[in-house]
Amino acid sequence: MRITAPLFGDISTPEKWLGELKRKGFTAANEFPAGPDGDPALIDEFVRAARENDIVIGEVGAWSNPLHPDPEERAKALDHCKRQLAFADYVGARCSVNIAGSRGTKWDGPHPADLTDETFALIVMTVRQIIDAVAPVRTFYTLEPMPWMYPHTTNAYKRLLKAVERDAFAVHFDPVNMISSPEKYFYNGDLMRDFIGELAPFIRACHAKDIILGDTLTVHLDECCPGDGGLDYAAYLREVDKLDADTPLILEHMKREEDFDRGLDYIRRIAAEEKIKIR
Repeated sequence: MRITAPLFGDISTPEKWLGELKRKGFTAANEFPAGPDGDPALIDEFVRAARENDIVIGEVGAWSNPLHPDPEERAKALDHCKRQLAFADYVGARCSVNIAGSRGTKWDGPHPADLTDETFALIVMTVRQIIDAVAPVRTFYTLEPMPWMYPHTTNAYKRLLKAVERDAFAVHFDPVNMISSPEKYFYNGDLMRDFIGELAPFIRACHAKDIILGDTLTVHLDECCPGDGGLDYAAYLREVDKLDADTPLILEHMKREEDFDRGLDYIRRIAAEEKIKIR
C-alpha cells in the first residue's frame, strides 16, 4: 500500500509538488495538484512528473449531490461528476470519488428517503449516467460509504456493483463512515475484514481517520485523529495490505499539518509492528 495526506506547502509547480511529497515520505498524492480549469500545459507537466517519479494520484473528488431534490441543482451536480471523472481519467487517477448523495438539500446529510428502494434505483441510474457520459478507460467512478445513505454496508455495496453493471464502477473504502452503532464500533475489525474480503478486487482507494464512542447518552460517535479512537488499525492495515500494492491510504478531515503528522506517525508505527510495508 501507499500512504498520503493533504500537503500544506507550496505545490504550484511539479518541482515544488514533488519536493513536498518527498518531504512527507509519500509515493502517492491524495489528489491532483491542479483542477480541470488549470493551465493545460501545467496539468500535463504534473501528469508527466507523476509518471516519471512513480507517484500515484489517489483520487479526484467529485463532491456534490447528484440526488438533489431541485432539478437545477441536480443537473449541476451531475455535470460536475462527469467533468471530474473525465479529469481523473485524463490525469490517470486511481478513481474519481463522490458520495451517492441525499434526497435532502444537505448534500452529505441524512434524509428519510435515503435508504429506500426508490433511492437505490435512482443511485443506480445516476451512476450509469455519469459513467456512460464519460466512458473512462484509465480510472473508475466510486462512491464513498456513508452511515446514512447507500452504500452503507458491505452488502449494499455488493448490490450496487451488481445493479450498476458497469466495469468503470468501483469501490472506495472508508470504514469510519460505516461505523454507525456501538456494535460496529466495538467489532470494527470484523467490519473491515468482511468488507475487504468481499470487495477487494474492486477497491481503488481507502480513507484513513479514526472514530471514538462517547460515554454520554444517547450514542455519540465522532471522528478523530488516527490513534485517538477505537478503530482497529492493526486489522485495517492487515486487510489493506491484501489489496494491490498501489492502493493509497489517504488521511483526511484534520485541519492542521501537525495533526496529520501525528496520524501518519501512528499508522506507520502500527505498520512496522505488523511488519507491513508502506511505500
